Amino acid sequence: MQIQDLPYPDPGVPDARSGPRFLWWLGRNQLGGQLKSLAWGLLHFVAVSAQPFCVGFAVEAVVNRSGTRLALAGGLMALFGAATAIGDTFLHRAAVTNWITAAARVQQLLARKASQLGSALTRRVAAGEVVAVSTGDVEKIGWFVEAVSRFTAAAATVVLVCVGLVVYQPALGVVVAVGLPVVALAALPLLPAATRRADVQREKAGRATELASDTVAGLRVLRGIGGEELFLDRYRSASQEVRHAAVRSARMWSLISAIQVLLPGLLLIAVVCYGVRLAREGRITVGELVTVYSSVMVLAYPLRHFEEIAMAYSFSRPSAKRAARVLSLERVTDIGGSRTADTPSGDLYDPATGLLAPAARLTAVVCGDPDAAGQLAERLGGHPPEDGPSVLLGGVPLDELPLDRARTAVLVQDKDPVLLSGRLRDLLDVPASGKVDAGAALAAAQCGDVLEALVQGSLDADDPLDARITERGRSLSGGQRQRLALARSLYTDPEVLVLDEPTSAVDSHTEARIAEGLRELRAGRTTVVFTSSPLLLDRADRVVLVHEGEAVTVGLHRELLHTEPRYRAVVTRETDEEATLNGVLKHLDDGELEVDGLKANGLETAELTNEVTDELTDGLTDGLEDIDREEIIEETA
Repeated sequence: MQIQDLPYPDPGVPDARSGPRFLWWLGRNQLGGQLKSLAWGLLHFVAVSAQPFCVGFAVEAVVNRSGTRLALAGGLMALFGAATAIGDTFLHRAAVTNWITAAARVQQLLARKASQLGSALTRRVAAGEVVAVSTGDVEKIGWFVEAVSRFTAAAATVVLVCVGLVVYQPALGVVVAVGLPVVALAALPLLPAATRRADVQREKAGRATELASDTVAGLRVLRGIGGEELFLDRYRSASQEVRHAAVRSARMWSLISAIQVLLPGLLLIAVVCYGVRLAREGRITVGELVTVYSSVMVLAYPLRHFEEIAMAYSFSRPSAKRAARVLSLERVTDIGGSRTADTPSGDLYDPATGLLAPAARLTAVVCGDPDAAGQLAERLGGHPPEDGPSVLLGGVPLDELPLDRARTAVLVQDKDPVLLSGRLRDLLDVPASGKVDAGAALAAAQCGDVLEALVQGSLDADDPLDARITERGRSLSGGQRQRLALARSLYTDPEVLVLDEPTSAVDSHTEARIAEGLRELRAGRTTVVFTSSPLLLDRADRVVLVHEGEAVTVGLHRELLHTEPRYRAVVTRETDEEATLNGVLKHLDDGELEVDGLKANGLETAELTNEVTDELTDGLTDGLEDIDREEIIEETA
């Protein structure tokens, strides 16, 4: 795989059982690139390590006054110099290619997993961790995968040089062969501590990234309530923790680096001292001493790769662990279970709450808890909790459908939809049934003024569909973004459309027109709208009240306003005291209220005695303290 061939047609199925297994899987899947890097690495390191032998050969030629040997030594040095340059050039190309292709494979795997899981991903993994995995962690994983082949070439070169020195000059060669493994493995006892400190640093960095992501996402709200300084202080504190952790980690790695400098230096001193003694005794020649000395000097270069591979693994292991954790996530029934061949149609039913949305009807759902409403909307889209039942579409569990069919059958638009930058035409370039025209969808969502604003901001756009949308639609108001997202959902025209508060950011006049347009355009299609807006509720075919996780009542909006206090409290935003007062007045009108033992059954409100009326008025004014409060509440419940 070359860089120009990216992206991968199929990044494969990763082994996400653990971080090391994932790294091993990545290495095996680019074996060709690893072997190429290994070959160029061997050429480069062997050529560099052969130079000392050429220097020693040249010194011997000078001592022996042999011009032929000196010329031969010069030719060999030129040859190995050219091999060093060629090997280094192509080793760098192969290494960078391995790094980028490994990182690209991980990014493709993460993007595919995010697409498969959808909104369930950030419910199971923090958004900051996802950002950290898809940015910094990807680079560290690619670094280790790439460094393995260079380390292997360096290790093989060290072994070859040690063997060559033992054969070339046994007396000094044995010293080098014994000392080099000690030098290479001396830092090994420090690696666990360095790894632990690197893990702490990565964990704190992930938390800081998550905090920064949350702060940026809610910056407008924070500014509105004056809370940006509070979150800025929190980020400063998290940033300082990352800095302290990074310093502690760097201290350990600086100690390892110092050992990698100190021990080869001590080995070099030992070789020189022992070699000078042997040379003075006549047991070795000057050329042999120069060769061994130069070899030890040059071996410091491949030995640095031992430190690099240790550092790369230390940094990439927690990164690979996080990536494997994300890649191991599955939709609940993707882990096993049956697959339905055809996309079903019919009523949408949630066994957990008892919510039923009949086919080809507009069903409005009122839920007092916005978070519960969002969770229920996600469940209707095929993302139930791990221990919860699946939503049924036409009697078929939605999670048993292949992902593409499930998304074709049910589309969920959450309360904070995302608009990507680009042309408006690109925004509407989504899988659609083809039965709804883009103009009709925009008109139903009341996007006329939005199109005008986009055209004014894009002077070169003759067609409104060619007008450009800025990143996340930041140049538009919240209501304008909401309407564009609604138009995109209407244009898709799914079998079942689930909308979570689609008009929460628009004015009442626009909302009334959207409600009418939504009803007309979705005629004959199943639509579920989570809302508490009377304008939308009044145009629904049926309204369902979900209270404390259960569908408690079904009816029409105007009927439920008069018959269901809990529904009225949510829709009209009544406080508890107002709801109690309304209940009392209703019972007074019905003549069915007993106050202090006086039975007013069958009497009109005006027929109550002044004493009772005054007592009731005083009681209501004082918070119902002077009357039987518990009995009144029980009557009105």
